Amino acid sequence: MLQVGGIDVFYGSAQALWQISFEVQEGELVAIVGSNGAGKTTILKTISGLLHPQKGQITFRQQSIERLPAYRVVDLGIAHIPEGRELFPGLTVIENLKMGSYLPRAKRRRQESLDYVFSLFPILAERREQLAGTLSGGEQQMLAIARGLMSEPKLLLLDEPSLGLAPKVALSVFETVEKLNQQGLSILVVEQHTQHILRIAQRAYLLETGRITLAGSGQELLENARVKEAYLGL
Repeated sequence: MLQVGGIDVFYGSAQALWQISFEVQEGELVAIVGSNGAGKTTILKTISGLLHPQKGQITFRQQSIERLPAYRVVDLGIAHIPEGRELFPGLTVIENLKMGSYLPRAKRRRQESLDYVFSLFPILAERREQLAGTLSGGEQQMLAIARGLMSEPKLLLLDEPSLGLAPKVALSVFETVEKLNQQGLSILVVEQHTQHILRIAQRAYLLETGRITLAGSGQELLENARVKEAYLGL
C-alpha cells in the first residue's frame, strides 16, 4: 500500500532523515518507535505532504506522492492525526468532526461516517455540542482520531496517540487503534511508549537519530536485547 524508498529530509540546511525506507501493506498495523527527537514526526509529515524529501520516493497504491501537496494526499486516502491532536478548540465536537469530512467524496457520506465514529466513541455522541477545548485529554484524542476517520481514509497516520495521557487512558487509545486495524484499516503509528505499541503491531521499525537501525515484527523488537535495554528499561 505504502512504500517509502530512501528518503532524505531536511529542515533548511539541517538534515533530519537519512535514507529512510519501509513499507505498509494493506491491512497492516506498522509501528515506528524511537526516542523523542529521533525524526518520527518528520516521517509522517513527509508522507502527508507537509514536508517534501530532497531525495527518495514515496508511493501510495502505486502512485508517487512525494511531491504532492497535503490536500491531494488526503484526497488519495491518507489521514494524518498530528502530535498534540491539533483540534479546533473553539468549535464543538460535531463541528470538528464535520471539518474532517470536507472532501466531496467524504461529505456525501458524512452521516454514515458520523454514525460510525459515534459507535466507536460513544462519549463523543454525548459531548457533540461541547467545545473541543473543554474535553479531557483522552476525549480530545478520541476526537482527533474520529475527525481523521471522517475523511474515510485507507491509511491512518497516527503521531504519538498516547502523548500526555494517563496510563489507563493511553491503554484505551491503544485498544482503539488495534480495533480499527482489526476492522481492516491500515495504520502507521509513531510512538514513544514502545512496549504497548510493539505488542499490537504486526511489523515495526526502530528509528534512531534520523536513521532506521532495526526492523522486524513487533514481537521481534520486543524481544531484542538492545530495545529492551534502551527503550523498555529491562
